[in-house]
Amino acid sequence: MIALALAGLRARRFRTLLAAVGVLAASLVVGTAATVGYGLATGFERAAAQADLPDIIARFDDEPVDTLDARVRALPNLAARSYRWERTNVGIEANGHFTGRGALQLVLGGRRGYQILDGRDLAGPDDIVVEQGLARQWNLHVGDTVRTGPRVRRLVGIASSPDNVAYPLAAARVYALDRDRDANPNIALLWLNDRSKADVTLTQARSVSFGLGRLEFVTREGVRVLLSQAAGIVISLLVAFSLVALVAAGTMLAAGAAADVQRRLSAFGVQRALGFSPGRIAGLQAVEALLLAVPAAAAGIALGAVAVAGPAARLLAALNERPPGWALLGPLALALVVVVAIVVAAATWPAWRAARRPPAQILRGGDLAEAPRRASGGGLAALGARFATAARGRWLAAVATIGVCAAVVTLMLALASLLERLQDDPGTVGKRYQLTAQLPPSSAGAVRAIPGVADVGERYVVDAADSFRLDKPFRLVAYPGDHTRFEGPPLASGRRLRGPGEVEVGLALADALGLSPGSPLAVQLPDGGEVRFRVAGVVRALENNGRIAWARPDALLRETRGLTPLLAVRLDGGADRAAVERALEDLGAPPQPVGGSTTRNAQFLGVLAAVLRGVGLAVGLVCLYALMQGLATTARERRGAVALLRACGGDGETVALVLVGAAAAVALPGAVIGVVLEVTVLGPLVARLAAGFASLPIAPSLGQVLLVVVGLLALAALATWFVARRVLREPVVLGLREE
Repeated sequence: MIALALAGLRARRFRTLLAAVGVLAASLVVGTAATVGYGLATGFERAAAQADLPDIIARFDDEPVDTLDARVRALPNLAARSYRWERTNVGIEANGHFTGRGALQLVLGGRRGYQILDGRDLAGPDDIVVEQGLARQWNLHVGDTVRTGPRVRRLVGIASSPDNVAYPLAAARVYALDRDRDANPNIALLWLNDRSKADVTLTQARSVSFGLGRLEFVTREGVRVLLSQAAGIVISLLVAFSLVALVAAGTMLAAGAAADVQRRLSAFGVQRALGFSPGRIAGLQAVEALLLAVPAAAAGIALGAVAVAGPAARLLAALNERPPGWALLGPLALALVVVVAIVVAAATWPAWRAARRPPAQILRGGDLAEAPRRASGGGLAALGARFATAARGRWLAAVATIGVCAAVVTLMLALASLLERLQDDPGTVGKRYQLTAQLPPSSAGAVRAIPGVADVGERYVVDAADSFRLDKPFRLVAYPGDHTRFEGPPLASGRRLRGPGEVEVGLALADALGLSPGSPLAVQLPDGGEVRFRVAGVVRALENNGRIAWARPDALLRETRGLTPLLAVRLDGGADRAAVERALEDLGAPPQPVGGSTTRNAQFLGVLAAVLRGVGLAVGLVCLYALMQGLATTARERRGAVALLRACGGDGETVALVLVGAAAAVALPGAVIGVVLEVTVLGPLVARLAAGFASLPIAPSLGQVLLVVVGLLALAALATWFVARRVLREPVVLGLREE
């Protein structure tokens, strides 16, 4: 069986090469999508394990270490503890760079909670360790000198800790030892015996925290939410896009393998006439597909992984997460098995079905459509289209491949537009105001009097937690009166809040806490106070990854000392924004523009663009392959007809027009199917995968649709040029012999 399979592959060198290139191109998509999706989906857990991230991070006012340690030792479920002293807004200078947004942390012994990536850990008071984002941005290396305030220290190590994103998305963080050992800690790192019982430890910690000012707890789950805030919904979108690209690649592989079987129907008829059983033909086809798919798929997956490994690693580094390294081999090996299985199944099943038919029926023409009874015009391009559609199975497979490719490319363009809107358009996350100003509530009348201002309201924001699940942090936003004047995410269930004792919660928060309309919500405030609400409605909110709630500020003002609001400013439709901003500055408060839900860091967004380009390039190569394969196969099977045209005086332009018609017969319906598929299936699917708690409008614009159509036509022109050159080089007499 193997010998026959090898002989068949050698006898059909051209078709074998085309099929191998198709498997390789589709496997490129698989390799890129698997690398991006697996790396991003597992990045946080991998980095947390490698850095020995604590289960709970507590921040408070400076406290003597002896008093603090006596309380911490009494906590239940505690496995280990360590302390740090942190000072923020420290000036850091090194290698010709300076920032005033530094965070200096003095390590006071115990487990460190960060991973050393280069160099060594702290050993003396003159040593310093910097986080990887700062080292990367400033091109720092072990042995450089770093100035923090008046002190100059020697850089001995570069570290990573996933409890926050890296510089410049966050403050530049550096670590040192306490030289005089007299610093009172204001950070406690706690490791637990049983992480699932973190809420029990937090409850006890709250009860013994008397005397500690500004106490705040962040759990591992809270850190995950904070990282998600830094990247917005971007990571979930990329993971979902990768999953869709994997499904699309599987469809391409199946269509390509089925098309190859359709081309070989006449050979199956001869084999059946010689006495081959349907099972033997199917088995021979399976062995051929296996021998072809394994090396081609392995090469494609490896090339795809290498192509996006760099951008994916830079994206993970910006989040202080680690690339999978050798752990990626497992998912890639699984992807290889899946690709080979798809190719073998897609080649074996249609071969077995075709081989079960009588030999005479198979030899009659296989998948060729019957010739029309009436003559049809339309010129040379129409003739080429009839050539392409005569082999119905192959034409449908080619259209399906192009359609899926076009859908993925359209999805990628729509996703890029969504990321831009998430960055710049507050309306994407349900916000109806455009500016905020740090002014007292008494200034609301003066702000409302500014020309172009439609409405002004007080906006209170508190980072809180559920009183019974302290490991579930969320954001509480409060407006006096109707909050939908400024923020109105769509309702998923229930109704809008109507009084000071009611609250609207995001769908993600409702899922995390098991809330529904009518449920009570007990809110633990940062200073230890508590307020209680009843859930009026559940909304699809994108801000803070859906872990957010809206209420009236009455109870918050009673329980929270010194809580001051921002003024939210909603503008008229035709307002002069610059004039409004100048007027606010005259009132003594420079306005802050309201953004969306993603970072504005240009470098981070550039890394995202590089990741999308890597996947998009792989999909574009599949489109080009599918068109070239279809044209080359059509030209090869219609050698006689093309040679006859040339013998009757047809020149290169004539042959090109025929091939243009054949290419258009595949590209145009593929483009239409691709756009419809993105709008009706892929866009909604990615939106649900990325954010089941919010409504994400992933729909292409008219310009993007036209760009996809024009791009496919350009690829068709390129494929036509390539195949036409090959056809015109062939002597006319060779084609006439077949005719």
